[in-house]
Amino acid sequence: MSRIGKKPIPVPEKVDVSIQGLSLTVKGPKGELKRTFPSGINISKVDNDLVVEPSSNKRQSRELHGLCRSLLANMVEGVSNGYVKKLEIVGVGSRAQVKGKNLVVSAGYSHPVEVIPPDGITFTVQNNTNVTVSGADKELVGNEAAKIRAIRPPEPYKGKGIKYEGERIIRKAGKSGKK
Repeated sequence: MSRIGKKPIPVPEKVDVSIQGLSLTVKGPKGELKRTFPSGINISKVDNDLVVEPSSNKRQSRELHGLCRSLLANMVEGVSNGYVKKLEIVGVGSRAQVKGKNLVVSAGYSHPVEVIPPDGITFTVQNNTNVTVSGADKELVGNEAAKIRAIRPPEPYKGKGIKYEGERIIRKAGKSGKK
């Protein structure tokens, strides 16, 4: 049995959870998330905690046990506190700005790249180089941050590009001249 799956998920007072079979809806101050879990998992509310258990001792139920518990914990955390990913733009002339809801990134191409956020995701920019992606769904926040980073990934010679905050870019030595 999964160690992670055994832990109950505490539900904060401001979060409302409704369970209809394998479909689960979590509502909170940061938004509402819905997910349908696979068969083989039982989700129940005991006191003020959510408990995830495998419905049988089959291999697939045991495999999904910890995953479903983590997904459910991320949903509860997301609607109560939200998730944030921060990116840094490094390089001369590279910058970002928010136009309406969209993010416009100038990263050394002949044209600016426009990123349209899906529902539930917001972009903010500080100092033209620090981009913040925030929302309630952890998976969606991570995917949008990865899409922005993929516009111009950091290169190893000068370190220019878009990187996650705190990401360490391993630098390479350039060419050496003839002697």
